Amino acid sequence: MIEMAPMNILLINNFHYRRGGADVVYFNTAELLKKNGHNIIFYSQKSRLNELNYNPDYFIDEKEFISARFFNKVLGFFRFIYSFESRRKLKTLIKNNKIEIAHIHQYKGILTPSVLKVLKREKIPVVFSLHDYQLLCPHVSFLDGTNKICERCINKSSFNCVLNKCNHNNYIYSFISFIEFNFNKIYTPPAKYFERLISVSQFSYKKHQLNTTLSSKLTHLYNFFPNIDQVIPNREKGGYMLFYGRLSKEKGIPTLIEAWKKRKHLKNKLVIAGDGPLKEFCISASNDNESIFYVGYKKGNDLKNLINNASFIIVPSEWYENNPLTIIEAYAHGKPVIGSNIGGIPEMIIDGKTGYLFESANQISLLEKINTAEKLNKLDYFNLSSESSMYCQTYFSEKMHYNKLMDIYTKGINKNVKKQY
Repeated sequence: MIEMAPMNILLINNFHYRRGGADVVYFNTAELLKKNGHNIIFYSQKSRLNELNYNPDYFIDEKEFISARFFNKVLGFFRFIYSFESRRKLKTLIKNNKIEIAHIHQYKGILTPSVLKVLKREKIPVVFSLHDYQLLCPHVSFLDGTNKICERCINKSSFNCVLNKCNHNNYIYSFISFIEFNFNKIYTPPAKYFERLISVSQFSYKKHQLNTTLSSKLTHLYNFFPNIDQVIPNREKGGYMLFYGRLSKEKGIPTLIEAWKKRKHLKNKLVIAGDGPLKEFCISASNDNESIFYVGYKKGNDLKNLINNASFIIVPSEWYENNPLTIIEAYAHGKPVIGSNIGGIPEMIIDGKTGYLFESANQISLLEKINTAEKLNKLDYFNLSSESSMYCQTYFSEKMHYNKLMDIYTKGINKNVKKQY
């Protein structure tokens, strides 16, 4: 790995616990940087769920917009757009700590663009990881209110977010997303406040290039799997296929379950692990079909054991997945993946070598790949497993990630210094 003098690095994220993929990357990045001798300062919000050591004096009070009552949502609207508390506490943090660079993972809606104003004023270079599409889409996911792919706001008016009720299929929520998106765009234009923008997939990189003001800031860096050398892959073909993650429509849960029900043979089982709005749907499917098993939310060693003993991991997403950690984790354990041909997924799966690709939202296409996977003999499965492990070590290793990240930080710092003179 590249040897660099220790730096004081500020990591910024809306949540200081593992709520989603962006939060996992936030923590993984912190551990990687600390392992290489850098000093990490965190900035986020308070919560009883928070992990790791941090100074609570700097964290803002917890807020949750979606679960709040309607009256409180109205009162908290401006806080959702801009936080004076966030601005004040970040100023104090910077005053008491020497910061050389800030790496932001998520900030909208919680920490708000107030953090960008402070960092700019203090002349601290900022790197931003593009875990979603929030710089292009008011509702960040390129999905409309019916969970269908929608790119209307890229080249047309962002008011399409309201017209199509993109946020929770609700006009009020969607109008708030519209206001917040345009406030950020005008008040803190990305090209002015970020030195580098990290796309975690080639798909994301190409989408963000459609915004010409961002193209010169873009760079590409895949997510990584921590301590991959310590994982012993299981090359044995397990007795079930596994889906794990958020149980929601855009993750392809209904398509997966309906396709599974059409199978004529019950040689393999489908295990579903996770939580989300379609939890009851999964429980019902588990009760009605003897080859489907819903096992609840799993993490830690319980999840690792589930992955390690599976035959294939299924990623049937129906939205523009960026760089799913699910696939990286599966490969690290030597498990090939059946994934939908959408977003950043196709660039992670070599069809027939590390798994199989199927047409997104197409039950017949998915079923064909499931049947193909089931028929593999031990030798063919062993080869897929081996290819998956090698692919992970090549593209998602700590060493590769750290070296590229240091290069991004260095360029961000140098560019920021040049702008000051």
